[in-house]
Amino acid sequence: MSLRSFLPLLAVVTLGCGGAKVSDEPTTAKEKQRREARANGEDGGGTKTWGGWRYKGDRNACFYSLNGRCFKTENSACQAARCAKPKKCNVSGGGPALVSCK
Repeated sequence: MSLRSFLPLLAVVTLGCGGAKVSDEPTTAKEKQRREARANGEDGGGTKTWGGWRYKGDRNACFYSLNGRCFKTENSACQAARCAKPKKCNVSGGGPALVSCK
């Protein structure tokens, strides 16, 4: 048997016998949990989109927040809150800080 006839025969046998079996089984535990949850109706939907700016105003000047509106200075936020006196304005938290009247 010559080498020219042996190489094609070897290629046919290798490709014919060594094909990968495609399986529908999950390959990771996380994928298995997801499939089981989807089958039981506990998927959670995944329709919630996260992101976007949730305040009204400029993102770069949002240091104080009052009812979803941004303010650059504490004084302007307290004036918008319409507190009886400027000393009665309460600022708490950070990033942006929440403004309220005492």
